Amino acid sequence: MSQEPHAGNVEIFKARTSKLFAWICWGVAAFGVLVTLVVAGPSALPGTIPLLFVAFLGWLLFWRPAVVVRDTHVTLENPYRTIDVPWDALVHVDTRYALTLITPRKKYPAWAAPAPGIWGGRHARPEHLKGLPGSTYGPGSSVRPGDLKNTDSGIAAVLVRTRWQNLVESGRIEPGRAEDAVVAVAVGWFRVAATVILAAASYWAVFLQ
Repeated sequence: MSQEPHAGNVEIFKARTSKLFAWICWGVAAFGVLVTLVVAGPSALPGTIPLLFVAFLGWLLFWRPAVVVRDTHVTLENPYRTIDVPWDALVHVDTRYALTLITPRKKYPAWAAPAPGIWGGRHARPEHLKGLPGSTYGPGSSVRPGDLKNTDSGIAAVLVRTRWQNLVESGRIEPGRAEDAVVAVAVGWFRVAATVILAAASYWAVFLQ
């Protein structure tokens, strides 16, 4: 898991495991194309379209997703949508299934920060439960597995909650304006189209060629 600081007080979270999966997809695709060229020659390249699809999915599903924390808003870079949630719109941060930003009207999960499975909680250590933002803790100082510092959702939640808390305490966020704040959602139609085209081309290469 990685936390990448950027200029302008911006922090970007991407899971290291997701980057690894992306490189695996690209490696498999590159190896397959190379073997095809060596064994069958350039004339067989159309049959490698499914490998190109695998490489594209590696970027779309594993490399691209991120949680970007700024002083003005949180951006969720999901595979097909980019969601900008202003701090004024945020009413709760949940980690039950993934880092989820909850507003008065809707919930927005982060593809980049899934909650852990059953093993995530079992591998927790005492230090993973300490020093978390105050809003993390439930009754009796309880902590969800998805809030632990050793999990993807937990690391991303710490970034979001810490910045949120600091902005509230400094007076830069005015409580009670959540109903008026607007969440911007942009659909990546190019990525949608690329997925459909590559999926159709892969079907043609495998079954119809």
